[in-house]
Amino acid sequence: MPARGNSLRRRVRSLGGKIVRRYRLLPGGTPDGLGDDDALRDATLEGEVIVYFADTADSLYQLRTWYGPLRELHRTQGVTVVCSDSRAAATIREESALPVVTIARGATLDAIILRSEIKLVLYVNFNARNTAPLRSRSAIHISLLHGDSDKAVSVSNQVKAYDYSFVAGQAAIDRLERYTSLFDAAARCIPIGRPSLDTDSVPRSPRSHDRPVVLYAPTWEGGQASVGYCSLLTHGASMVQSLLNAGLAVIYRPHPLTGVRVPEFGEADAVLRAQVESAGSLVSTNRSLQQDFADADLLLCDVSAVANDWLPTGRPLIVTRPTETQARDAATALLGTVPRLTADEAPDSGRIARKQIEHDPLREKRIELTEYYLGDTAPGASLQRFLDACRHLAARRDELWNRIQKNEGISSPDPS
Repeated sequence: MPARGNSLRRRVRSLGGKIVRRYRLLPGGTPDGLGDDDALRDATLEGEVIVYFADTADSLYQLRTWYGPLRELHRTQGVTVVCSDSRAAATIREESALPVVTIARGATLDAIILRSEIKLVLYVNFNARNTAPLRSRSAIHISLLHGDSDKAVSVSNQVKAYDYSFVAGQAAIDRLERYTSLFDAAARCIPIGRPSLDTDSVPRSPRSHDRPVVLYAPTWEGGQASVGYCSLLTHGASMVQSLLNAGLAVIYRPHPLTGVRVPEFGEADAVLRAQVESAGSLVSTNRSLQQDFADADLLLCDVSAVANDWLPTGRPLIVTRPTETQARDAATALLGTVPRLTADEAPDSGRIARKQIEHDPLREKRIELTEYYLGDTAPGASLQRFLDACRHLAARRDELWNRIQKNEGISSPDPS
């Protein structure tokens, strides 16, 4: 009787789990696990590359920055995006035009990697669920992340889990050497620049006014206090009002994760959106980052990858200084070069921004830093480095995997 009761409870739990997933009752950020596993039981994936994305749609911004380069890679090596969440998979399929599957079970993933001769697995974040494909020995595992920045996450110890990291430039290698122990950054990092800057560039939109435009692009509140760089609560309202009072137009680009951990940041975001819209300026939620870059004369942001990606524009940059006492950054030359805006200076932001736009006293220093952070920024150069690096590592994978199989064949017992 107890065994029968346990079996019944397992069936009830299984049914309950299916109902919760099917009717989208899961807590935010939890993949629904509605996989294509049964349909993939004997299937193979075309091409040599998997992009593994275990997050929900809330974090799709991390993958979107790679859509353009991945489409180019798909033309040469074949790319499939593997998700853990069917909702995210549907969105990626529609937005990217790349092949996408949802896999819920680790056994399905392991088997399909082997059957398909997948050579590279790419990752755009450090999600704990990345351990599922990382078990595979038959592929080379590459961390892309979704931007190069002086955030502490850029030097996370999690980088050691991956065979290689594609980084933007020498600054990233130096940052890892400085802040991460027992990690040979020179050997395991491959600088490729930011290939999305090649694939996603857009022209400036027509203007209906002659006011200089400031792009305010804060980061989110972060997963813990040590990465609390967000300026919304401390700078946001007074800073934007000062910009408007100084005759500047504002593009406010809220971070997609704002308020997911700390509700007060979401409330501050709502207030700032209303403030910007009532002044006739723009809240950018459905535009690409590159479009916002093209339309702005100055970027005002927190410590984040947005600052580094802005460098090739050649236009002035201001980075806020966080007030969170526990916040730690992985500072490199950029944070010591550009103006840093404290919360006390926020009411004077308009004057400070106008001075940077009209005189740009740090332009030459920023230009000198661009190659250090991003390498060669000539059109197409970064994309080519990305494609070349993937092709080279696929060839290296073949050499290494053939050696492993040969060794395993020698050591295996005679089946007879």
